[in-house]
Amino acid sequence: MTTTYTLDEMLTLIVIVSFLGFCLENVWLALRKGYIDNRNMYLPFLFGYGLAVSGGYLVFGLPDAEHLERYWITVFIAVSVGEILLGTATEHFCGYIYWDYSSIPLHITRYTSVPTSFAFACIITLFMGKCFTPLMLWISMLPSIITHYGFRTIFLLIAADWLRCSHDMRTAHALNERWRITLSARKQTNEKIA
Repeated sequence: MTTTYTLDEMLTLIVIVSFLGFCLENVWLALRKGYIDNRNMYLPFLFGYGLAVSGGYLVFGLPDAEHLERYWITVFIAVSVGEILLGTATEHFCGYIYWDYSSIPLHITRYTSVPTSFAFACIITLFMGKCFTPLMLWISMLPSIITHYGFRTIFLLIAADWLRCSHDMRTAHALNERWRITLSARKQTNEKIA
């Protein structure tokens, strides 16, 4: 069962989760490769995360203790299929490889793998079960001028950034890396050797 939220509340959720997605990907990148970067965007937001969480809420609702395993399996399958579809479509229509999990054990095509889908399903299920409702409660208590004007403006900027960066990547047939901060010289040295 889902609660009905206003458009402003859902747009605010998308903005916040898009920022959290940017942070999550950079944590993964820092741990795996020893650096962080702009994740192909100009702004520190990954629109897909916000859209996926809000869409997932509208389609699947929230997990409950009785159906937690079924919820996790559904999310696992949705993440796997979604990554394959998005990655394949991007490669086909835009002419570049957006991400590649081929080096990860148990990968399924280059666009998804059992370990990444497992991790995403755990993170999403945990977020939706423990964080979603408190976050939406906090959002609902924000002054309407902030959600209506502030977060709507940020939402529009994120959408414009996504469109611009998608266009740039499609035109260049390459990723849109604008900056990179190396965190670990050891990781960078290991990558050059491999």
